[in-house]
Amino acid sequence: MTELFSEVDDELRREQLRKIWSRYSGLIIAAAVLIMIGVGGWRGYQYLQAQKAAKAGAAFEAAVALADQNKHAEAEAAFTKLAETAPPGYRNLSRLRAAAEAARHDPKEAVKLYDAIVADKGFGTAERDLARVRAAGLLLDTETYDNMLQRLKSATAPEAPFRHTARELLALSAWRANDTTAARKWLDMINEDGQTPSSLRSRAEALQALLPPVAKS
Repeated sequence: MTELFSEVDDELRREQLRKIWSRYSGLIIAAAVLIMIGVGGWRGYQYLQAQKAAKAGAAFEAAVALADQNKHAEAEAAFTKLAETAPPGYRNLSRLRAAAEAARHDPKEAVKLYDAIVADKGFGTAERDLARVRAAGLLLDTETYDNMLQRLKSATAPEAPFRHTARELLALSAWRANDTTAARKWLDMINEDGQTPSSLRSRAEALQALLPPVAKS
């Protein structure tokens, strides 16, 4: 008797499956095809992206080699081209390198390139701070302290990756402007930061020695 009931149940299930297949077979096949197309498309997209990244990586290494060989005009052109055509990671690196190459012969143009990077939200905070610091370094001898402060203040925050260089540039700018109060402020921040590199700390101590002694109250 149990076997009979089991056979009946099996037959009922088969009948239900036949009805479902008869009614929805087109949808089931279409869904399966769409899934296969989707998976195949995603795999194809990943392959194309990997190919683009590999090509951009090779081109970036070639541009770096040109820079290492002191072929700076060619390197700048190569980095500029990559900045226009490469995937995002290499594009950002190429823009930074193109600005660095431009700084060798046209500091004003380099500052424009760095400022464009600072304004571009497609770059990470560290990359934008690096651009801030490099642009400020090119402007140290010509820019006012107030303008330097406006450029660099956000890069001097306690966790900012380039805070040490940003603070040093502001200390030098304040010293050039005869603003000893501001110069001491930045030099104190350099000296009090336990992560300040030793070479930078030594330069800060040398600059501190050039400042007039603090008046006793």
